[in-house]
Amino acid sequence: MTTRTIFAWLIFVFLQSAVLAFAGAAHADPGFAKWVSGFRPVALKAGVSAAAFDRAFAGLVSPDGLTIEKMGKQAEFTKKVWEYLDSAVSETQIRDGMNMRKKLAAQVANVESRFGVDGETVLAVWGSETRSGARMGDHNVIHALATLAYAAPRRNDFWQSELINALKIVQGGHIAPQSMIGSWAGAMGHTQFMPSSWKQYAADYNGDGKRDIWTSVEDALASTANYLAKHGWRKGEAWGYEVVLPKGVGAKYAGKDGISVAEWQALGVVRANGAKFPRPADKAVLKMPAGNAGPAFLVLKNFYVIKRYNNSDFYAFAVGHLSDRIGGAGDFVKSWPRGYDPLNEAERKEVQQILTRKGFYSGEIDGAIGSGSKQSILAFQSSVGMTPDGFPSKALLAKLKGK
Repeated sequence: MTTRTIFAWLIFVFLQSAVLAFAGAAHADPGFAKWVSGFRPVALKAGVSAAAFDRAFAGLVSPDGLTIEKMGKQAEFTKKVWEYLDSAVSETQIRDGMNMRKKLAAQVANVESRFGVDGETVLAVWGSETRSGARMGDHNVIHALATLAYAAPRRNDFWQSELINALKIVQGGHIAPQSMIGSWAGAMGHTQFMPSSWKQYAADYNGDGKRDIWTSVEDALASTANYLAKHGWRKGEAWGYEVVLPKGVGAKYAGKDGISVAEWQALGVVRANGAKFPRPADKAVLKMPAGNAGPAFLVLKNFYVIKRYNNSDFYAFAVGHLSDRIGGAGDFVKSWPRGYDPLNEAERKEVQQILTRKGFYSGEIDGAIGSGSKQSILAFQSSVGMTPDGFPSKALLAKLKGK
């Protein structure tokens, strides 16, 4: 991190601590305080020291309100694969990944050599998780996990276990409790490890005795590479290939395991870019995330290793494709069956800007059409008599501009 970045981080941590202290004093929750008191002996029995526990919970007298709010706002709508990839493999994401590959060339090469995971994939995970460190979350992890253990309707044992792991990280001196910043659900640092994943897979790249995924980019990238390696990453093997299918092959073979690339070739399957398959003996599974009308892929072992980070095909496609783009590859050959003329990233930002001016949108201007943007589009479309489909289309942008 640069001196300026570290200074900004310290200011953020100080301000967050001050806000938490003020808010906690003003809105103490007796139920939460009682839960913390009851959880303390549980944590101490699990090996957390009294000093570490008391330091971590100092000033936390009420649940994290934003965590509780976000608990009830998950899965607001289901994205299509192309909507997911528009945000996850945007022009900005590709450019940032390429820039980081140049800026951190020595560190990335060292991580690749030590763990046997290609640097582009590690950078793609970093970009996918936190936009290369720009969005590591704005929650104190101890506070968020305690809130979930106290208030979540399910999986209380899971959240308590993660909280104990987080407390042990503090006890070990790897990070101060007020600096343990992450998501509302407790995922932490540059590459968003849960405390249990940190415990098993975090790596000390620089040998300072700490596994600091919050302020050390090198530790974070090494930790991600170690995670992928320990889950079976195959060095020198791709995540998958875009392919062209003979008629009838997709319907008959999609999703079937145990078929080698050579056997796919014998069925008439070829790579969409015209290149040869480099490893005919590899086993591959046919995936058609948009059905017959969209691109088709043969995915390999590494696709499923990426899914160990986030158990979603969309996520694995995004990380795999972003890693290819960081490495200089082009976009997919076949277009997605959107049913509308899509916008590029700059145009999607323009949509958000106009929606903001018109009072329909209050989120970040980032070109990522998430749930907030989509709901704003739906509201605008309804207000002007357009079919409310939520699509960020050329027609939508023209209507917003009054054309």
